[in-house]
Amino acid sequence: MKKLRRARAVFFKELRDYKRNGNVIYAMVIFPLIFLIQPIVELLTVSSGASHVLRHEHSLVYMLAIPALVPAVLASYAVVGERLQGTLEPVLTTPVTREELLLGKALAALIPTVVVSYGVFGLFIAVVELFAHPGIAPALVQWPDLLAQLIFTPLLAVWAIWVGMAVSTRCSDPRTAGQLAVFATLPAVAVTSLIAFGVIPAKLQVALGFGIGLAVLDRVGLRVVSAMFDRERLVSSTR
Repeated sequence: MKKLRRARAVFFKELRDYKRNGNVIYAMVIFPLIFLIQPIVELLTVSSGASHVLRHEHSLVYMLAIPALVPAVLASYAVVGERLQGTLEPVLTTPVTREELLLGKALAALIPTVVVSYGVFGLFIAVVELFAHPGIAPALVQWPDLLAQLIFTPLLAVWAIWVGMAVSTRCSDPRTAGQLAVFATLPAVAVTSLIAFGVIPAKLQVALGFGIGLAVLDRVGLRVVSAMFDRERLVSSTR
């Protein structure tokens, strides 16, 4: 229980820090809008005759870029933000364990990302259902794509969080950390985009391979970031 209380304290502290950081707010607003407005405009302008084409595409996979990009920016603030505020050394010298710190900081990036990703996805579906031409929504909204959004959103987000945290431990500037974290997550964005555009076939084998790969990366990422969260090194680097 004591460990959970400490992790929860870190979690709420991170959320308060996010509110004071313009780059974090910017990322949580701009990235979802980029991946929301363009497909909405495109789908609201196509005629009903395009429905037979949409049935053979998986355009909704394109929106999986949101959980790949947003948490990378949030997590990139995990260490460099503390260093910027001058609170890194006090935090690292408290009784809070490395696992509690990682859990609290990871959840602070994961939960807002999942909420934003599912919320934007739901808003997108609602707009298409209400305003697209007849036949477009049934052709676009397919159960495999809905399932992919449900499953891969947290998997991508966790991977992006470990990437962002790893970058954050090595950077001293928040903007540089955010930019490097986004750059490092671009391969996942490229894969989801290629699937959405039909370059990579959306087959069960591809989905299983992608899912297993992300699960392995999530597990390995935790170990790597845990090793990088060396208290002595991080404290000495702030002096």
